[in-house]
Amino acid sequence: MSTLTSAARKRVQTWGLPGEKKYPMPDKSHAANAKARASQQEAKGNLSPAQKARIDATANRILGKKR
Repeated sequence: MSTLTSAARKRVQTWGLPGEKKYPMPDKSHAANAKARASQQEAKGNLSPAQKARIDATANRILGKKR
């Protein structure tokens, strides 16, 4: 997984949860990672199903998947 510097983080345009600036997705590797982390956090009860669905939809768009 690539690491984001704080300058690069400020330039990110796509976020899984934009209001909270969580789950940055500047590229396909970050999008795939965001989906995996969102699944983990939902299982732990730290993320609602609606939040996970939003992250998955954003990631799928970046990854070029239909669903």
